[in-house]
Amino acid sequence: MSLSGMIEQERFTCAIGALQSVVAIPRAVPILHSGPGCGEMIAGFFERSTGYAGGTTSPCTNFTEKEVVFGGINRLRDIIRNTYKVLDTDLQVVLTGCTAGIVGDDVDSLVSEFAEEGKPIVSVETAGFKANNYEAHSLVVNAIIDQYVDLFVAENAPRSSKNTVNLLASIPYQDPFWKGNLFEYKRLLAGLGLKANILFGPYSGGVKEWQTIPTANFNILVSPWYGKPIADHLKTKYGQEYTWFRHVPIGANETEAFLYQVLDFALTQGAEIDEKAARAFIQHESKAYYEEIDNLATFLLEFRYGLPNHVHILHDAGYVVGLSRFLLHEVGIVPKEQFITDATPEKFQEDIRAELKATSQKREIPVYFEPDAGRAQEILRGIHHNGRGLIIGSGWDKELAKEKNYDFLSAAVPSPYRLVMTTNYVGFTGGLRVIEDIYHLVLSTYA
Repeated sequence: MSLSGMIEQERFTCAIGALQSVVAIPRAVPILHSGPGCGEMIAGFFERSTGYAGGTTSPCTNFTEKEVVFGGINRLRDIIRNTYKVLDTDLQVVLTGCTAGIVGDDVDSLVSEFAEEGKPIVSVETAGFKANNYEAHSLVVNAIIDQYVDLFVAENAPRSSKNTVNLLASIPYQDPFWKGNLFEYKRLLAGLGLKANILFGPYSGGVKEWQTIPTANFNILVSPWYGKPIADHLKTKYGQEYTWFRHVPIGANETEAFLYQVLDFALTQGAEIDEKAARAFIQHESKAYYEEIDNLATFLLEFRYGLPNHVHILHDAGYVVGLSRFLLHEVGIVPKEQFITDATPEKFQEDIRAELKATSQKREIPVYFEPDAGRAQEILRGIHHNGRGLIIGSGWDKELAKEKNYDFLSAAVPSPYRLVMTTNYVGFTGGLRVIEDIYHLVLSTYA
């Protein structure tokens, strides 16, 4: 899907932004066959996201008018060869920009030359006018599976590991909390008795883990829509079924629902799990969560008239649904108008509306699918509710919150007002962290 026309305050990037998915694989390097501005744009948008060799440090052919006229394939060949000389890499992924896509350089054939020499290298067409980075994330992952992972399938037989799963969840860097979230998913799934390939970040096994993707018994997709092409592709390629949880599980209610769904599905797939121990683990985690909630009682009673009573969220669909459910049922903050800014394809929008509607039988939660966040802000400016309000969004929304005298929590990209390293918003501990973040903001206003 591509968007036409101009939008304001974009919360995602063009397809080449999926270079961050490569950066998130330990010791993997993206090579950009594009103009120099592409890497700079991505680095500026995501900030603090260079990894091993990302953003402005990514090798790039620096496409100029000369390459537009005569083609840039020879320059790309030199860049790839020199990258192997300069960087100690486990995987290289060549991503094409708009200029290369228009000129029509045969990048696939060039990359195959290096692959035939035994080099771990993959090519992906990521011309910005064809997709955004939510969609391109799936293009990159599927390309690595087809061009790299498949080379190791002889020693990694499909579905040969009963308790191994591939987790398809947070998009690296597009989700500010991806590192912490993936670690927490891995921990929770281990509590059920499952070994999760999380594929990205410091807690993954790097390319060695990618090589074992076929061995997984089944896959887990946590997403309202992005990443689904990966799960579908793995089902076709290796016969791996998948269970689909359609929003970010935050807090006790949704984390329990997620874990019980995975547990039940794992048993149907023949996983060798101690069901009693798995259920005991979920109950233990839930008990620890509610102990902390009980400790909030005095605080909530003392500040009951000075806390936010309603919230507007500007985020991707997974977080809008996940946070709305959590804040309503476990924090007592009522979701009002919500704004989904990820350019959700139309075919998924009705299901997302239904999920939000199912959040409450007593309250309707209006939702706008609006990738033009500038327009979303204009709509929000015209909305008024009684009581103290809260906006959860990106750095773009800070001034709007100030204008409306709302509290503001930065939880989406771009986010220049917050440093996120290993914080997670997923799971029982993620729910507690969201509560901490919100009430920290509130208490700071009394200083």
